[in-house]
Amino acid sequence: MTKNDCYYLGKVTKKHGFKGNLIIHLDTDEPELYDTLEAVFIEQDGTLVPFFFETSQPYQGTKLLVKFEDLSPEEAERLVNREVYLPLTTLPELSGTDFYYHEIIGFTIYDQSNTEVGTIKSVNDSAAQAYFEVDVDGKEILIPMIDEWILEVNREEKAMLIQIPDGLLEIYLG
Repeated sequence: MTKNDCYYLGKVTKKHGFKGNLIIHLDTDEPELYDTLEAVFIEQDGTLVPFFFETSQPYQGTKLLVKFEDLSPEEAERLVNREVYLPLTTLPELSGTDFYYHEIIGFTIYDQSNTEVGTIKSVNDSAAQAYFEVDVDGKEILIPMIDEWILEVNREEKAMLIQIPDGLLEIYLG
């Protein structure tokens, strides 16, 4: 299993108690979707290693309190600050204008007049407003990800139709 086959679920943030319990902070708006997990992959030395839960329970909102099978408290402590992943195959399929960030990389963006704008290189969600990072003939432009602006997502054609406000592209392209 490689990172390309998985998505980032969260991070082991700290130990809890002295019996090898750990806290996993989930990077999700819907932590309840992960209440019944049986295992996760944790990155160790560049490799994803499967870890199976002995126990797992929701903890303070977007966290899980877990204990892994066959793991001593000392071994558990070494997992703190490690990233946690799940296989892409575990994600439910989305439709309409809903999408996962990883699935739209490489999609072509078209504006409301069906004019090709550029190619999505990545999604930046580290700020208060997430945005598409789009390559337009070698120049990077940023388009805010606003639900009302996304008119259509065509997975077969790898294309997205977006209502881009007048003047936004001119800021970048002159």
